Amino acid sequence: MGASRVNDIGERPGPEGGAVVALPEDYRPSEDEPYMNPRQLEYFRRKLLRWREEILRGSDLTLRQLREGDERLPDVTDWASAETFRYYELRTRDRERKLLAKIDAALRRIEEGTYGYCEETGEPIGLRRLEARPIATLSIEAQERHERRERSFRDR
Repeated sequence: MGASRVNDIGERPGPEGGAVVALPEDYRPSEDEPYMNPRQLEYFRRKLLRWREEILRGSDLTLRQLREGDERLPDVTDWASAETFRYYELRTRDRERKLLAKIDAALRRIEEGTYGYCEETGEPIGLRRLEARPIATLSIEAQERHERRERSFRDR
């Protein structure tokens, strides 16, 4: 058996029949190519995985710091500062836990073939929006409608 062939959009057969997409180091999605083609999907998949890994590394660091900082501090001011630090770290990690769930959901949408499309309208979300917020599930227009509805309910 010879080397794997690469097709015109950078795919080569993967180990289980799925395509493995080769991306140049400097690849950026472009409006000039078909929306959510295999290269774009692979780009966003890698971006989401890197983001996920950063969050997990930060969580591990926080857990180590919280375990190491568990000693009794003699000074009340030091103790209060340590408790404040712990409180903010735990709040940050809770937000990141929720963010991890959104990242995992985006990765599932990539696998399912629905990534990049608005959950409300089915229209493309857009590369610029996904570049800025790769976990986006709504187009800008749908997001604005959603926020207007939230404001109108909140203002009642």
